[in-house]
Amino acid sequence: LLERRAARAAAVVLATCSELVDLARARGARDARLAPVAAPRAVTPPGGRPDKTHAELGSMGRPLIVAVGSLDAHRGYGTLLDAARRWRALDPAPLLVVAGEGPRRAELQGRIAREDLPVLLLGRRDDVPELLAAADVAVLPSRWEARSVLAQEALRLGVPLVATAVGGVPELVGDAAELVPYGDAGALADAVRGLLADPARRVELSRAGRAQAGGWPSEDDTVAHVLSVYDELTGGGALPL
Repeated sequence: LLERRAARAAAVVLATCSELVDLARARGARDARLAPVAAPRAVTPPGGRPDKTHAELGSMGRPLIVAVGSLDAHRGYGTLLDAARRWRALDPAPLLVVAGEGPRRAELQGRIAREDLPVLLLGRRDDVPELLAAADVAVLPSRWEARSVLAQEALRLGVPLVATAVGGVPELVGDAAELVPYGDAGALADAVRGLLADPARRVELSRAGRAQAGGWPSEDDTVAHVLSVYDELTGGGALPL
């Protein structure tokens, strides 16, 4: 109901992915447009030391898989833990680390302990760029995303990404990531396992990710686009307060 009222009352609805444009139109928007929002560019400190990050996490000599996001139901971490259970058979077994906090921490931590999963819940972190720079693979198992910040940071840093083909993710990453169905632990595990076994494919995705990111709008582009819409609606005059 609120979506319909907002969409129908707006002169223009700006949506961050094509799926949301379609939703706005379905809710009765008179004018709905794609307006990708740029995420602030992650900055990895000069002289970053992936080996130091591996040592701190206890992942020396084993692959490191990184996920980032709040510990909420829609993030798909239950499926991610199902996949991690399948990775235990690999030698060496990868370490999955999850940066983020949320209401499902106790539930997830209990399962990790019961099943002896190679997973660390790191809580809130202010060094996500460093974590990603040390990762062999980044994972995004969400039920829905528009323009995932994790996906943007991973591709900009050249980190191979496995993500669910939901919402705006396919439009965002193009061919520069491995996409799997949401909720399919087998497909997620196989995609990660395949990348860990194929260094050449990881290099290919790293290059493709940086190239894909190069075509995204900058923060200045985002601001300029929104200002142009204001100018269009006001005829170039001052905006009403």
